[in-house]
Amino acid sequence: MSGIVGIDVGGTFTDLYFSRDGITADRVIKVPSTPDDPSRGLADALLAADLQSDDVGAILHGTTIATNAVIERSGAKCALLTTNGFRDVLELGRRDRQHAYGLTGVHAPLVPRALRYEVMERMDHHGNILTALNEEDVRAVGEALKQQGVEAIVVSFLHAYANPLHEERAKAVLRELHPEMEIIIASSVVREYFEFERTSTAVVQGYLQPLVSRYAHNLQERLAATGFRCPTLIMQSNGGLMPIAQLARRAANIVRSGPAAGVIAAARIAAEAGFDNIITADMGGTSYDVAVVIHGHPRISEMTELDFRIPLRLPMIDVHTIGAGGGSVAFLDRGGTLQVGPRSAGAFPGPVCFGRGGTEPTVADANAILGRINPENPIGLKHLSSLDIAAARLAMGALGTKIGLSVEETALAVITLVNHRMAGRTRLMSVEHGYDPRDFALVVFGGAGPLHGAAIMKEVGIRTMLIPPQPGVLCAYGCAIADLRYDMSQTVERPVLDLDSQWVAKTLANQSADGAARVAESDVVVDHVSVSHAAEMSYVGQIHSLRVEIQPGWDQGQIITAFEDTYRRQYGNVLGNIPILLVSLITTVRGVRARPVARLRESPEARAITPANWRLVHFDAPIRTPVYQRTELTPGVAFTGPAIVEQSDTTSVIEPGMKARVDSFNNILVEVA
Repeated sequence: MSGIVGIDVGGTFTDLYFSRDGITADRVIKVPSTPDDPSRGLADALLAADLQSDDVGAILHGTTIATNAVIERSGAKCALLTTNGFRDVLELGRRDRQHAYGLTGVHAPLVPRALRYEVMERMDHHGNILTALNEEDVRAVGEALKQQGVEAIVVSFLHAYANPLHEERAKAVLRELHPEMEIIIASSVVREYFEFERTSTAVVQGYLQPLVSRYAHNLQERLAATGFRCPTLIMQSNGGLMPIAQLARRAANIVRSGPAAGVIAAARIAAEAGFDNIITADMGGTSYDVAVVIHGHPRISEMTELDFRIPLRLPMIDVHTIGAGGGSVAFLDRGGTLQVGPRSAGAFPGPVCFGRGGTEPTVADANAILGRINPENPIGLKHLSSLDIAAARLAMGALGTKIGLSVEETALAVITLVNHRMAGRTRLMSVEHGYDPRDFALVVFGGAGPLHGAAIMKEVGIRTMLIPPQPGVLCAYGCAIADLRYDMSQTVERPVLDLDSQWVAKTLANQSADGAARVAESDVVVDHVSVSHAAEMSYVGQIHSLRVEIQPGWDQGQIITAFEDTYRRQYGNVLGNIPILLVSLITTVRGVRARPVARLRESPEARAITPANWRLVHFDAPIRTPVYQRTELTPGVAFTGPAIVEQSDTTSVIEPGMKARVDSFNNILVEVA
């Protein structure tokens, strides 16, 4: 029986989850990532899992390749072709600034000004041609680019969302001159207004497309060479999968690939355990990602800032990220104050205790020094028989000498500081959005999440923490269980009373057909296709809009009623006779895969268990602490903190004063006593 492989290619580790029945984890593997060629790390994980091609029915994976390319500015050399007078839209942006106080900060567009060109053409916002496209201008730009070494050209014309004719013609002209080049038109990436955001999104697509196309090609060749010719899909930022063959046309859609998979998995596991409202806390080797799930559904953001003045207007699971991970480097700033991250030791050289040449102390080194990590069981490091604690102490001691602290005090300060940073970001996603953390459970995962979750939970005021059965590879598990998903949108920007309901129905039908065709391109078997429709709406004159669920056959009155009901739930009232605007129409198409249901056991009786061993662990003070093996923690087991739980993919820390029990689904539920 062939199984499903989920793989998450992270910045430090590549995680693999394999299951034959979709319920039981048959393989859980962590191997070091290979930043020079991420496809090699993925192949290494398959090799380490000892999987043969006959074992695998599909490979579903997420990757950080797109995120890293934007952050590190390592994408393609890209040119921009735009309407006359709009060459500087990327730098003009919105009236925002990088720092709240003071006009400091530098914006570095993904396309430098020397590679941004203007041509004569103009559409109005209804798609009517005001000035015909000057094709000689387009040819002149194409000729000029021949000597520039450009890998991709982005075409973004004013109001092309309403009528893409000029963009499509410009692409055809450029294709004649550059048949080998990636050419992207903005109307094929996002059919919405917001000229700055639409252009920025198209530029991100062009900046990433050559890179991810090479990645897809390398991965397919590498898998084929090792006998894996099964369907290969990749996780999108919206929490849905797509075939890797479509990646070249949708490179911008995988910017938050891995973190999205983790949120999907956490939402499903928490819902099975009876928690509909959760905060997810994913701590890996390089970053800490936080998201909120309300009533079982991850919060979706229609626009995300990838970096200062680099917005991406595509539906994405709303994940906030900071540079706080197991590999985050501890150092003193110019004022002599201890700081942790965002710089990371990464996969190479890694933390000092990994023995790969790292010399700067990290969060992982601090955990090892404090006894929270078992030095004799290095997770995901097959080349090591044990962690180099002596080297870690030497590096941490050198840092501590500068601030007058012992090795253990410095390590504890590093842990405390990174916990404060993560708690602050968790608070931002809850309290500052109007949510009470006490109404949520905290789901912790990632290689380092369970090490720090108890401290975050305590500081933020969350009452319950859930540690899934395989938290260290939860993003890989999320890839394995996700559905296919496509989101289509189109700007309308017209009063509802001016709309023809038949035109609305036809537009939604076209979007549905487009999404269904993309699902059909996949080789993955889906149980059924699900379609939902929505409209972005507002009162005339408002800047912000509300998303309203609608149906294709609705008339004007039904659409208005749905908007007013949504507006009243959100704000408590409606605004009377002010005209209502339909900003855009949105269709989401899902290829829903069959979902095996976990076998629910009867609620077990609480019982104690004998620790596997004991270890001296530093909390506020050194405490002789019981160490449990996760494989021995069956439903019904209960114990109190302090405690350490070890398993093949991570280590969990239960702090003093906390109670833990194993539920019917083998999750560890932790509460403050």
